[in-house]
Amino acid sequence: MTELQPKISFQHVSKKFGDGLKSFIALNDLSLDIADGEIITVVGPSGCGKSTAMNIVAGLIDASAGQCRVSGNSVKGPGPDRGVIFQQYALFPWLTVLKNVEFGLKLQGMGREERRKRALHYLELVGLKEFADAYPKTLSGGMKQRCAIARAYAVDPSVLLMDEPFGALDALTRVKLQDQLLETWAKDKRTVMFITHDVDEAVYIAHRVVVLAARPGRLQEIIDVDLPFPRNEEIRLSREFAAIRNRVWRAVYDQ
Repeated sequence: MTELQPKISFQHVSKKFGDGLKSFIALNDLSLDIADGEIITVVGPSGCGKSTAMNIVAGLIDASAGQCRVSGNSVKGPGPDRGVIFQQYALFPWLTVLKNVEFGLKLQGMGREERRKRALHYLELVGLKEFADAYPKTLSGGMKQRCAIARAYAVDPSVLLMDEPFGALDALTRVKLQDQLLETWAKDKRTVMFITHDVDEAVYIAHRVVVLAARPGRLQEIIDVDLPFPRNEEIRLSREFAAIRNRVWRAVYDQ
């Protein structure tokens, strides 16, 4: 039986910033394969290279050594196959919610009617269709992040890269968006690489939790999350969840 090609592959990837005495290694010899349709969460102490790894996949920075591949192709820069969502929503304040979601589609040359139809579809998916004509300043933090998610989904990326996307939100909104992400994933099974400092969040949404160690950033441990989908509050409060959470916690903080 032929082994399936990973969707994302880090092959001995390292990243060094600066020169001479001021240089430092942010990521050291990372090898990791992420399957098509898999949700991977990445945790670890500050300075362990979580965002560096994601930015390499996104094509925003180049690796100093090794190779990163997406769908078997070496990453040479940003591309429409990878949607990126940061903690800061980066919405255009002068555009409506609908126009923000349409923005990437317009850059792709999609016609007005088609891009409006697609944008409204993804706004409905994240529960924002009724706010299509609103401007970002009128939205709550959670609504802005859902708009950013809809915009990333609209360009139809096969990979979704999320760097602390819910980190600035209140606890209740954060939990709701975790469930929203999993509901959306269940419909299209995109590959997700999700960076977080929240261990509960890391366990709740993932198939596997990747733990990185700092100084220099390197792979510490990969922990399988053997919990069924769809996830719900019952699973979040289960003994099985607590056992995995405690294992991840020890891997992160007992370094």
